[in-house]
Amino acid sequence: MQIIDINIDVGEGVGNESLLLPLVSSCNIACGGHAGDEKTMKAIVVLAKTNKVKIGAHPSYPDKLNFGRQELEISCADLYTSLKQQIRSLQLVVRDQHQLLHHIKPHGALYNKAAVDIKTATVIVEVVKGIALPLKLYAPYNSVLANLALKEGIQVVNEAFADRNYNDDLTLVSRVEDNSIIDDVDMAFEHLLRLIQEKKVKTINGLEVDIKAETYCIHGDHPKAYEFITYFRKKLKENNIIIQ
Repeated sequence: MQIIDINIDVGEGVGNESLLLPLVSSCNIACGGHAGDEKTMKAIVVLAKTNKVKIGAHPSYPDKLNFGRQELEISCADLYTSLKQQIRSLQLVVRDQHQLLHHIKPHGALYNKAAVDIKTATVIVEVVKGIALPLKLYAPYNSVLANLALKEGIQVVNEAFADRNYNDDLTLVSRVEDNSIIDDVDMAFEHLLRLIQEKKVKTINGLEVDIKAETYCIHGDHPKAYEFITYFRKKLKENNIIIQ
């Protein structure tokens, strides 16, 4: 029997958290940068507490207009301040519910930028280091962000995406491309199972590239998020893999 972590991005305005959280093992809660406010954070923290789901912060470029999915021209100092404030706002809610913040996972364009850009990665690492609690960082395998965090003594949880296609260099296919998202449930499960069992990803060019992951993401705003997760749970169990 193999145990894996499935994480999901939530608090982004879709409103499907009550369906999804009972099915996953960790969540990343939007905390005001691209989406979310105190009301949504509290509602989701309560749901996570009820379902014994690990709670993570999902900070972003402060850009609700573009949902945090476009790179933002912002100074390192301003980005640091924004990320610190976003995480702090969720920490207060988590503490009020007598829970602990488990991890941090950057959102969208910030996540993708930090994977390849040392300046952006440094800001995120400094934010994590500045938090009193020992927090884990969900980050792409062998990325600039993951490698810098490890060097600075932060515990990294390597992440792969069950519903996204990859380029040959293990970056995610840009959302401006038609083939960025995997829409077919069977294709998505084949992709996920390869990630778990073979530690490989088939890229959009057909290459099989080595990848390492301990957590696998499904986006809460994917149109088939609930269908994907329910199907994955059933098929994973058939392969002696459980979500926990």
